[in-house]
Amino acid sequence: MCGIVGYIGKKNAVPLLVEGLKRLEYRGYDSAGIAVLSNGKVEQTKSVGKLARLESVLKQHPLSGSTAIGHTRWATHGRPSDRNAHPHSDCKGEIAVVHNGIIENYLGLKEKLKAKGHRFRSETDTEILAHLIEEYYDCSLEEAVRKALREVQGSYAIGVISVREPGVIVAARKESPLLIGLGKGEYFIASDIPAFLSSTREALLMQDEELAVLSKDGVRLSTLAGEEVVRGSFEVLWDAKMAEKGGYKHFMLKEIFEQPKVVLDTLAGRYQKSGKIVLENLNLNSDDLKNIKKIFIVACGTAYHAGMVGKYLLEELTRIPVETDLASEFRYRSPLVDKHTLLIAVSQSGETADTLAAVKEARRLGARTLAITNVVGSSISREVDGLLYTRAGIEIGVAATKTFVAQLVAFYLLSFHLASLKEKISKEALKSYMEELLSIPQKIDYILNSHAPVKAWAQKFYKCQDFLYLGRNISFPIALEGALKLKEISYIHAEGYAAGEMKHGPIALIDENVPVLSIITEGNVYDKILSNVKEVKAREAVTIGIATQGDAEARKYVDHLYHIPRTSPIFSPILAIIPLQLLAYYIADRKGCDVDQPRNLAKSVTVE
Repeated sequence: MCGIVGYIGKKNAVPLLVEGLKRLEYRGYDSAGIAVLSNGKVEQTKSVGKLARLESVLKQHPLSGSTAIGHTRWATHGRPSDRNAHPHSDCKGEIAVVHNGIIENYLGLKEKLKAKGHRFRSETDTEILAHLIEEYYDCSLEEAVRKALREVQGSYAIGVISVREPGVIVAARKESPLLIGLGKGEYFIASDIPAFLSSTREALLMQDEELAVLSKDGVRLSTLAGEEVVRGSFEVLWDAKMAEKGGYKHFMLKEIFEQPKVVLDTLAGRYQKSGKIVLENLNLNSDDLKNIKKIFIVACGTAYHAGMVGKYLLEELTRIPVETDLASEFRYRSPLVDKHTLLIAVSQSGETADTLAAVKEARRLGARTLAITNVVGSSISREVDGLLYTRAGIEIGVAATKTFVAQLVAFYLLSFHLASLKEKISKEALKSYMEELLSIPQKIDYILNSHAPVKAWAQKFYKCQDFLYLGRNISFPIALEGALKLKEISYIHAEGYAAGEMKHGPIALIDENVPVLSIITEGNVYDKILSNVKEVKAREAVTIGIATQGDAEARKYVDHLYHIPRTSPIFSPILAIIPLQLLAYYIADRKGCDVDQPRNLAKSVTVE
């Protein structure tokens, strides 16, 4: 959640911070602000609303300085307002702090600080940090921050500046992402790489409970306990252009159209002509697999739907029992996890707080852990025994599209690989599956170049207040994901259901005002889902369908039908989701919604 940017160097920091904050807008926010060290003072500008409003204020009251921090806030404590926007200051206005995360014991700390005479201006938990640092600031800013954080319970990524040390930024993190950009005579802190990518492609990862001191001379890392940390930097392998719209109206549309490449990139080098799948960082061999009696898949939101598809694949191909769990529920229900369990955590960012907590709980109970993630070096990637990266590149749109498809591809690879290790799949069958999977990008291209009917649906249905999505078997998670996309970005109430459950309640909602979209692709439940469509049609509903090319039967019962290319039923989810993503996009765009930054949502949910 939120976004942090900081700069120290020789340039005027303000335009760099504003640019960096714009590149972090996808994380979700309701207010923004910057603090600059200038003329022996901390000068601040803060504003509720979009960054355009902050820019307008800065034009009227310009700020200038070569050391500065900035922030986009997503409210957790205190309503969105100018007063609650970051940065926050101490009593004297000599210290400024930006913070992502949640200070769990802030109320107790606030009472203690009030008793010592500290005066608070906001309703936030973050302001506590500024006053704690002020309380301990009798030495260096670094030591004051270190002492303050020892009293804090919760998660944080912070950047701190002070008029008493104008050539320094102090940063620290715990369970909330923070990186350092290394330029030539200039240095950055940021929640994510795009914030500094136009200035440098060299970056340094901060790990949990580490503190960094940035000055014009360089960067020094240490633990919160004060022990020196030496760590090499890494080069970012994608450039700033990948974070641009490239001529598309929205990032989300651009990312939908990037999906053929994402599939190819995620597959690249992982299937050999010999018929072997190579997953280099999995750290799981046939002997390890013999000890696995159960698999848990934990995730949130869209990643959870990918995990549901993964359950169908893994159970069918490996014959190992699989349970999918919402990460936010997993650790609170005393899960039956032991050394014979494999936990697969799915997280685009690798920073999802609930999923990270589930991984830690599984490890505590003795399970093997594996992560499917898109971000190299993320928090989850450092917690697990094995990794499967999705190679989707940066995703700016808050509503996940290409990363979902990449996660599906990862589950296909993982399922085929584990089935091979368990000798549950023949070389011939594996070869046939992989050849079909390698043809999927071309079939996605076909959908992207022939989706005019889907766009027309958006014009017809954008005024609807309710939608119902139906699917069965491996298509059920796709119904859930299609409904999620629609409600995320268009604010239309939409529900996904297993079609066989329709008669157990949802059928009562159906009338001529509720469009029902069904996934009627080929497979062993084709007749069943078609029967459900007939039931819907008998109740005067408008029926929409995603079917397989050549299917003439579905046309008899569906008012609006779109055909996807024929593929093996096991791969139908990866094709069926594309028109559903496009439908959600075009409806939201037609309604004039903020497609890339839907209200109340953030790209990475890094707080519980």
